[in-house]
Amino acid sequence: MMASFLIAFVVGGLFCVIGQLLFDVAKLSPGHTLCILVVSGAVLDGFGLYEPLIDFAGAGATIPITSFGNSLTHGALQEAEKHGLVGVITGMFEVTSSGISAAILFGFIASLLFRSKSRP
Repeated sequence: MMASFLIAFVVGGLFCVIGQLLFDVAKLSPGHTLCILVVSGAVLDGFGLYEPLIDFAGAGATIPITSFGNSLTHGALQEAEKHGLVGVITGMFEVTSSGISAAILFGFIASLLFRSKSRP
């Protein structure tokens, strides 16, 4: 049991190290780093490599932002098999809609509760 926690911690930490290296060494902005990590998760899923990583690392692979790219691609590929080109579009949102909705809802609630520090 402790070994699975350690593996999840190490794999999740490696994703964080990659993101931090993109910030520090490559001098990329947070938006660029986010896009690179999401696209890398999508590419890994497209080649069938992300599911084995999830099986190996558990939460270490499902919690980082790369898992969002994995979810988008996984849903698109599953629905494309069933419904063709229309399934590509609907499949992406079918799998990720709850996460996107939660982000919008909690962002809205936070905007009502807190004020921005920078004012014009």
